Amino acid sequence: MNGRGNVPAALANGLAGEVVRTFGEVRLRVFGTSMAPSILPGDLISIRRAGLREISPGEIVLFSQKGRLFVHRVVRSAERLDHVCLITRGDRLCHNDPPVSSSEFLGRVISVERGNRRIESIAQPSGRKRVIVRLLQTSDYATYAYVRLAALWGRFRSNRSSNSDPLTVIPNAARNLSEGFSLSHQQGREIPRRSVPRNDTERAVGHPERALECQV
Repeated sequence: MNGRGNVPAALANGLAGEVVRTFGEVRLRVFGTSMAPSILPGDLISIRRAGLREISPGEIVLFSQKGRLFVHRVVRSAERLDHVCLITRGDRLCHNDPPVSSSEFLGRVISVERGNRRIESIAQPSGRKRVIVRLLQTSDYATYAYVRLAALWGRFRSNRSSNSDPLTVIPNAARNLSEGFSLSHQQGREIPRRSVPRNDTERAVGHPERALECQV
């Protein structure tokens, strides 16, 4: 990453932490596939402030490492140099992230919105979803196809909803305190160039006309 690219990432990182610590909650728009199929590109996630010791395995958390923001699932907690830390990993990834300390931890994901509906469960994948995760872990092209199909299905559901309801609800942009944030995750497989951002980058976008981007 060049010096120019570090500036937006550092600003986004600091702003995200400040918003969570000050207001207790922040909403971020995510792009990337490290948490597929639980969280998909374009999903809107809400993060709430919490203590590191309050987090249980299976929860999805927001944390900061090396000037970048990450949203991954907690695998377990561990003791490191007399301090408790979290071991995390993206659902689609095969390797754990570096341990997350209390100073790096920012909060837990409390909800995921996809299109105009709320995802009821973001728990650890099981059953059919677990099979999908295994498939996505072994094939980047399967991930690309899954994300594309999910996007098409989302548009189909949205069109059906808008055709049946003459009223259109426009979300209040002021509620999204995530202006200019940037999320990234590590250790992801390279995805076909036309599918998702290179190196599996996740960007949390607030105001669509003023969003910052970070080249990784």
